[in-house]
Amino acid sequence: MSWIEITELVLLGIFVGFVNTLSGSGSLLTLPFLISLGLPANVANGTNRIAILFQNIVGVTSFKRQKVFEFKEAVWLTVPAVIGAIIGASVAVKIDDNVMEKIIAVILVVMFFLLIFKPKMWMKEQSKELKTKPDFIQFVIFFAIGVYGGFIQAGVGLFLITGLVLGAGFDLVKANAIKLFIILFFTIFALAIFIYNDNVNFKYGLILAAGNMLGAFTASKFAVSWGPKFVRYVLLSALFLASLELFGVFNYIFGYFNG
Repeated sequence: MSWIEITELVLLGIFVGFVNTLSGSGSLLTLPFLISLGLPANVANGTNRIAILFQNIVGVTSFKRQKVFEFKEAVWLTVPAVIGAIIGASVAVKIDDNVMEKIIAVILVVMFFLLIFKPKMWMKEQSKELKTKPDFIQFVIFFAIGVYGGFIQAGVGLFLITGLVLGAGFDLVKANAIKLFIILFFTIFALAIFIYNDNVNFKYGLILAAGNMLGAFTASKFAVSWGPKFVRYVLLSALFLASLELFGVFNYIFGYFNG
């Protein structure tokens, strides 16, 4: 691994950690980049979880110190997501690399349409009473999000924000903090499954994690000081970047710098 690739990976991690902490979909960038470095799709999928884990440890700790949320607000919503993630990750490690690459491509296309379809619905704050202990419908929704997140990380943050804002009634800043808490816990279980199945490259993952952690710490400070309006702009930026990824812009750039 060259110093240029290490630098690219750290810089990408900083940016992705920032975006993931304030919105989501950063894995739409890291997954194709890790694959462009020569990792099989399944290994790229598992390796990315190392960065996500450390990124969310930093983000959750920072948000908690700033008293953005309380653990009791997040625990009940985390349980169904963790159960789903264990199932999703168990399925992901058994899929052929070629099939996984096709699944990633399809998910990128689906995410594109989800992101452009009435984007204000993803960002609208709710004034209704908060529901932190999930009813049956919420349990099913967060279980399904967990299955998706365990299977492939890309875009799960946007799904969680939707559920937390539109379904549970949190504002965007608190929703982002709780989103990180949920992903942190289901990533622990998903990563363990990927490690057990030898689908993780620790060197690449830890280098990427260094950048993600710095990006997450910076983003958590901005989110609290600048508020929900700033988070809306980041969400729109994530939409734009996801669109570039779908049109192959980043694959072209990464391919150009790597050879």
